Amino acid sequence: MKKDIDIERELHLVPSNVVGQTEPLGGDSTQRGLKSRHAQMIALGGTIGTGLFVGVGQALQMGGPVFLLASYSLISILVYGIVTCTTEMSSYLPIPGCSMAYYGDRFFSPSLGFALGWMYWYVFAITVPAEITVGSLVIEYWNPPVNIAVWITILFVVIIALNCFPVGVYGEAEFWFASIKVFGIIGLIIMALVLVLGGGPTHDRLGFRYWIEPGPVNEYLVSGDTGRLSAFVGTVCFSVYAFAFAPELLVVTGGEMESPRQNLPIAGRRYFYRLITFYILGALAIGMIVPSNNPKLLGAGSSASASPWAIAAKSAGIKGLDSVINAVILLSAWSAGNSYLYLASRTLYSLALTGNAPATFARCTKSGVPYNALATSASLSLLSYLNLSSTGSTVFNWFVNLINTGGFQSWICVGIVYIRFRKAANVQKIVDIPFRSCFQPYMAYVTTFMFSLLLLLNGFKNFVGDQWDTSSFMTSYIGIPIFFALYFGHKFTVGRKDPWVLSPHEVDLFSGLQEILEKEASPKPRKSWKQTFTSVFE
Repeated sequence: MKKDIDIERELHLVPSNVVGQTEPLGGDSTQRGLKSRHAQMIALGGTIGTGLFVGVGQALQMGGPVFLLASYSLISILVYGIVTCTTEMSSYLPIPGCSMAYYGDRFFSPSLGFALGWMYWYVFAITVPAEITVGSLVIEYWNPPVNIAVWITILFVVIIALNCFPVGVYGEAEFWFASIKVFGIIGLIIMALVLVLGGGPTHDRLGFRYWIEPGPVNEYLVSGDTGRLSAFVGTVCFSVYAFAFAPELLVVTGGEMESPRQNLPIAGRRYFYRLITFYILGALAIGMIVPSNNPKLLGAGSSASASPWAIAAKSAGIKGLDSVINAVILLSAWSAGNSYLYLASRTLYSLALTGNAPATFARCTKSGVPYNALATSASLSLLSYLNLSSTGSTVFNWFVNLINTGGFQSWICVGIVYIRFRKAANVQKIVDIPFRSCFQPYMAYVTTFMFSLLLLLNGFKNFVGDQWDTSSFMTSYIGIPIFFALYFGHKFTVGRKDPWVLSPHEVDLFSGLQEILEKEASPKPRKSWKQTFTSVFE
């Protein structure tokens, strides 16, 4: 594998066919600049996003505390099924630069790898304006006497500026951003426990008060049983935004891990505890400390801007904590926007290296920044200025629909690719697979079916009552024809001679494997306690 395609070299999204590529134009390429502690903390912090900080408030308003908890629990189980799929594939073959697009190309078909690569690019790119929108909503909480366009511009410029620095700067910034997010959500769950038990300034013991009044479940769109069913389906579909693309981070970071065939299975098993701690406990806590009918919660068509965590702190009489919480959330939105712009630009750069995008996107600065890919990816962030013509929550929902569609499609493809990988491994009698889950391959079929169903239900509200909204319908489903256009466009042009699906006997399960095994088998020098301590700060 060529040196220039060294696992991004950073957070690594080289999609496929990386062998035998041409040199990047101009002779410069991206550079390996992420340290081990960077990759580990980014992978951990990547499971926590603004969906859990802010979007969870709209899910609570939509479904009530019981449906919120049920939705997060259901999605956590399904996402863990995706995690076991990705962990099994990536722990067996943790090739530098691998991604789900890479595995789609190698285990299923080149056309699927092509479609996945481009889908990842545009979804990552539009997630940046989504995070900018969340950031501007949070700033509005303080009612500043400044037009929202100013805050959008500041967020936009800073995110681009951070991506113009070498990747080492990005890694260091994201290390601290992710650390703040991890400790922040843990602190918020502890705060919720204190308030529930009556330890706040007012000593008002909340308990399960808000499960009784205004009630455990809500009606959504219409009244009666149909309204409650709509509330559950809507909450499940919306809640996916908080989880989107988190499992794929295990694949992406696998190429940078030390001894990935040993450490990836450990990370995969621990992922379930992250889901329980950050998402299920977080959803339970929110439903107990904030009533679902609080008018300050973010809701469709409203201009509400507060995080439910901040609302709870203010209602409990904890002076100043609501502003501190919103400041952490603003930093989180900033961090997420920074990360997704980085991932979008590197995805486009990788597509150019593999010949799946114009070669100009492979041009890099001396410090390794793919400037054309960065500029093109950043241009989609101008969509954040849609906030000037519509309320922030409406624009936020448009982005959520687009991102959720991409998330559903990605996870459907993960299930399909994994099933093909598993079949190929069985046919070729591969037994040296470091990670095997007792739930597989059954969970792969369940998750593929469930996410296919949720993909179709993503815009269901347009067909309930008089709720038709053209913009909502388009953002809910436009990703489906885009994906098929990419897939069939590639298949009927450059992929005409490729099989629709690779035969299990033809799936390549060995290229690059020997190098990985030799590297893991080589003895590693033992570090003294002093070297171990100082390496943390390298």
